[in-house]
Amino acid sequence: MKEFEVTPDPEDARLTESLKGYDHNNEEVEIDVIIERPLTLYLNSREVVTMMTVGDHPHELAIGFLLNQNMLKPDDEVTDIEYDEDLDVVVVRTKEESDYEQKLQKKIRTSGCAQGTIFGDIMESFKSVKLTTNTVLKTSWLYTLFSKINHQPSLYLKSGAIHGCVLCEEDKPLVYMEDVGRHNAVDKVAGYMYLNNIKPDNKTFFTTGRLTSEMVIKTVQMGIPILMSRSGYTAWGVQLARQAGLTLLGRAKGKRFTVLSGHERLIYDADHSKVADEPKKMSRKANDD
Repeated sequence: MKEFEVTPDPEDARLTESLKGYDHNNEEVEIDVIIERPLTLYLNSREVVTMMTVGDHPHELAIGFLLNQNMLKPDDEVTDIEYDEDLDVVVVRTKEESDYEQKLQKKIRTSGCAQGTIFGDIMESFKSVKLTTNTVLKTSWLYTLFSKINHQPSLYLKSGAIHGCVLCEEDKPLVYMEDVGRHNAVDKVAGYMYLNNIKPDNKTFFTTGRLTSEMVIKTVQMGIPILMSRSGYTAWGVQLARQAGLTLLGRAKGKRFTVLSGHERLIYDADHSKVADEPKKMSRKANDD
């Protein structure tokens, strides 16, 4: 794959709009803001969820959501993905009925909540994942990745109020997705990997969001052994990462970072005197979000 095979399009008029307001000096200003829109996802004939999303890459988002929620298994045969932009609906069709649809039928019959059962299934799947121990992360790659991602035009730099996720290999950013929720951004990457048959073993995953339990679970479900972020951690996220053998690297700003899980995958080969400081605009956006 080439670098930045998929990137955000900050000039896409469907994704932002310009609004007028007033600043701290009571002067009129005009700024770009993210547009949110609903997207209702169906699995065959069953409505699954309505998500608030920026609206790009609906096919990847739909597939990635179903995979990361364990509603769609990697060996399930997807026969079609239909997207209706006017209705804000995406329908994923499979050759055979999925386990999730059977659980949803049970939920309807008993008037109970199937979410706990689905979460239990996710955790069982999480416990069974074996991440490769062969993948390494050189700190020279790390700093190169941060520089390339920080300078890539994005909605994050243009407007803030959005999260980004980037699939990487060594020092190459490959797939860069953004959305109003970090869960949507990671699901888009997962869907793109599935639809393009991209293997996870030698990949790393970058997110602008916090390293929460949700982010750890999704990354492990995707089979990616290294997760890194500009932001901090939650205790349960760290606990799950250690349980799964996931390398978890956070608070990565400028030359600094912290590793709380999977330290053995890092190779410290970078010369800090040659590492550039972080752009001020990126630092400001990180504080804003």
